[in-house]
Amino acid sequence: MGGLKLPPQTLHGIHGGRRPLTAPSSKPAFTIQPNYSSSISTGNFAGFTTRNVALFSPSIFPCGYFILGGARERRFGARNTQVQPVTEELVEDKTKENPVSGDAIRRRFLEFYASRSHKVLPSASLVPDDPTVLLTIAGMLQFKPIFLGKAPRQVPRATTAQKCIRTNDVENVGRTTRHHTFFEMLGNFSFGDYFKKEAIQWAWELSTKEFGLPADRLWVSVYEDDDEAFEIWHDEVGVPVERIKRMGEEDNFWTSGATGPCGPCSELYYDFHPERGYKNTDLGDDSRFIEFYNLVFMQYNKMDDGSLEPLKQKNIDTGLGLERLARILQKVPNNYETDLIYPIIERAAELANISYALADDRTKMNLKIIGDHLRAIVYLISDGVLPSNIGRGYVVRRLIRRAVRTGRLLGVKGGGEDEAFLPAIAEKVIELSSHIDPDVKARGHSILDELQREELRFVQTLERGEKLLDQMLAEALLNAQNSETLPCLSGKDVFLLYDTFGFPVEITTEVAEERGVKIDMDGFEVEMENQRRQSQAAHNVVKLAVEDGGDLAENVHDTEFLGYDTLSARAVVESLLLNGKSVIQVSEGSEVEVLLNKTPFYAESGGQIGDHGFLYVTQDQSKQTAVVEIKDVQKSLGRVFVHKGTIREGVLEVGREVEAAVDAKLRQRAKVHHSATHLLQSALKKVIGQETSQAGSLVAFDRLRFDFNFHRPLHESELVEIENLINGWIGDGTLLQTKVMSLTDAKEAGAIAMFGEKYGEQVRVVEVPGVSMELCGGTHVSNTSEIRAFKIISEQGIASGIRRIEAVAGEAFIEYINARDSQMKLLCSTLKVKAEEVTTRVDNLLEELRTVRNEVSALRAKAAVYKASMIASKAFSVGTSKTIRVLVESMDDFDADALKSAAEYLMDTLQDPAAIILGSCPDEGKVSLVAAFTPGVVDIGIQAGKFIGPIAKLCGGGGGGRPNFAQAGGRKPENLTNALEKARTDLILILTEKAN
Repeated sequence: MGGLKLPPQTLHGIHGGRRPLTAPSSKPAFTIQPNYSSSISTGNFAGFTTRNVALFSPSIFPCGYFILGGARERRFGARNTQVQPVTEELVEDKTKENPVSGDAIRRRFLEFYASRSHKVLPSASLVPDDPTVLLTIAGMLQFKPIFLGKAPRQVPRATTAQKCIRTNDVENVGRTTRHHTFFEMLGNFSFGDYFKKEAIQWAWELSTKEFGLPADRLWVSVYEDDDEAFEIWHDEVGVPVERIKRMGEEDNFWTSGATGPCGPCSELYYDFHPERGYKNTDLGDDSRFIEFYNLVFMQYNKMDDGSLEPLKQKNIDTGLGLERLARILQKVPNNYETDLIYPIIERAAELANISYALADDRTKMNLKIIGDHLRAIVYLISDGVLPSNIGRGYVVRRLIRRAVRTGRLLGVKGGGEDEAFLPAIAEKVIELSSHIDPDVKARGHSILDELQREELRFVQTLERGEKLLDQMLAEALLNAQNSETLPCLSGKDVFLLYDTFGFPVEITTEVAEERGVKIDMDGFEVEMENQRRQSQAAHNVVKLAVEDGGDLAENVHDTEFLGYDTLSARAVVESLLLNGKSVIQVSEGSEVEVLLNKTPFYAESGGQIGDHGFLYVTQDQSKQTAVVEIKDVQKSLGRVFVHKGTIREGVLEVGREVEAAVDAKLRQRAKVHHSATHLLQSALKKVIGQETSQAGSLVAFDRLRFDFNFHRPLHESELVEIENLINGWIGDGTLLQTKVMSLTDAKEAGAIAMFGEKYGEQVRVVEVPGVSMELCGGTHVSNTSEIRAFKIISEQGIASGIRRIEAVAGEAFIEYINARDSQMKLLCSTLKVKAEEVTTRVDNLLEELRTVRNEVSALRAKAAVYKASMIASKAFSVGTSKTIRVLVESMDDFDADALKSAAEYLMDTLQDPAAIILGSCPDEGKVSLVAAFTPGVVDIGIQAGKFIGPIAKLCGGGGGGRPNFAQAGGRKPENLTNALEKARTDLILILTEKAN
């Protein structure tokens, strides 16, 4: 990390507890801080690296000077000898580690709970396997199925350092000391194991003994009715009554929604200013307190009527904010100046050629925004979330745009010809990522490429926004002149510039003031508040609900999958579901869900669809008494296979033995397409680059679909090369190998993980030796020759930075080729040419068609001009001091191009000033309109583009254009007469007023 290394004694002088002093010149002074400057000299002190800062002014460092004192006898380097190493990261050499660095705090937290029999589990992806939330917003999210009783617990206790994203308070980022979009939540969890007493005692021990926080600086909040927690804190831990606050349901009772698991919570706060005493204390006072550890005692189930029922299994869910604890231990004034974020801020400041320490508050705020947002952006892209206009992709796009416009406000420059600066800052985020998510460095190149493309794309949007702002200001000035009021830009326009085009309000305000236009800030705030409410509703709630599945999970065991080795097996019906309800038997004609104790049917997962087939009930081993046709198989409650089908004959009962038979032909199609998908990913990496990665897939019976990260369409030559590679591997006839091994061993061997999949400690690895190796639970061919042949049928973009290939292989390939052959034969017969002559014949026909169309268009234009010459005499004059010629007429069934020719002829004929509105009904259910104003009309303040829009709306359409010429359309020809009459009346009224 390169951050400052300090001895444990420094931890006693917590920020706010001592008066900052200047160190004597004879001895070096030390400050807990990130690596602010490489020019600071290093020395050795008590086994840690230190930095001599005596030659610098205290104002250089945002955290200031702090006297080192109050040494405690216990050294933080001393560890419990009973702690067993749990990961490779936790057994590294700690002798040179700063004990209060962000990485050290994370490690020490995990080790603390590992020594108390907690299993250290990796952080889940920021893309949750949960349809109720957009992104991972809490450490408990990956354990939601366990809390619900829908999945069995794998361990009784766990601890994690979870990456999280929250954007509901994005406007507070940089403004407060603690708000972030990306943060790490350190958590310890109990699944029906320990409860309040242990959770409270360990939280206190961790805070005061492991991290050395002074006990008299810690305050506790409990739910107002939770006497049990209060007594544990006071009687057993020893927290004085005056530092335990009882708080209401809004603050200290956790709920997942209207119904579902819930319970009281207790929070630990750190007091920066204990000298203020106990009177009238408010734990919500950010200037004095910061909440850093939250303990949720999940002990109730909230029912529909609001009543609380005790949960059968009481759970513990905790969260400690890493950035918050780092702020406390590193003695800096806010989370941003910790070694977790400050190096990123420092890089941004360097690119802007400014000093963070000497900057004003607004500049510091903007640098904090960049530092925070770049962390969120990098980790989201690393987890497969690419910028787009929907869902998670829109979250990334908005953060990128906010970072770009903030950087431009500061004058940050990338230094390259393209002027993109985000990649230069993101390099620092990637550098700091090793202990947070090792995969980030491996994906660094593709992350930087994506950032550069998105930033440059957005710069173009910004330039369009500048033109729009100029147009808006011109309109505001014109409207003010006409209405004799003060010019003002509406809140909606300001918000449009902010949200769509990335214009900071400050820039809009500054430019507007230069033009003499005020800003409707109240209206802007209304729009912002509407967006905040929508964001909070969509992104910040983890929905839990205890459903019937909870009881089902207790009664149904995991399904044993036999489908790798056989396509038929005897099994016992363990449960039947009819319309989601458990039943004993189901009769003929019913749609049913069948749960078996074992099955050869593959359940949909990893992109591969579920098997089809039949369940047979026989009597006396020969006579069939029931037949169930299975059309889908899904996984539920962890590893329970749900066979969905229809009772074709007889009656099916719970407890019956059935013969489960998979459709062998369809299974073979799925196997072929799944193995071909693995070959496709390998071919893509060889042809377009190793950094490309899977973003989704579908393995079906009739085709395969593969989504991947790439920034442009593939060239035809690249598609041909990919096909040739795959068909070559198919022709090699390579035997596939499948192995079960630990996840760690699989990753070390180079196996690729499937997008969006979750893996246990033991994984299945499918390898085509020399070609591909992937973690995969799907079904595959035994030899590549079984695939027979491979053909790409389409390649297209489905989102920004995401491409999709659809292809066929095996039997589906033969069907595809036969279908194309039949179509080609029909085409040859119709055109009366050979197959090799079809392209030439089609080109000739298209050229003939273009020629005929041009001739027809020319004739229509001539007819329209002739019609215009006939109606020109209907023009009338408006105005006294300035006479304007006006013509509003219908042109029967002429199309839009002909209408344009007629309008141009009439402008020349009627001469300046003239205003012309023409309408027609070229086809059934279609209206065309054109407005043509000469310069003399435009000069008096009337624009064709704005005038024609409301007229087109009367015909069920819309349109616009330039001030002098505009076209529009509609879908209600029956309204054209009234629309033209409206146009005539409005023109007369406006022109009479303007011309006089």
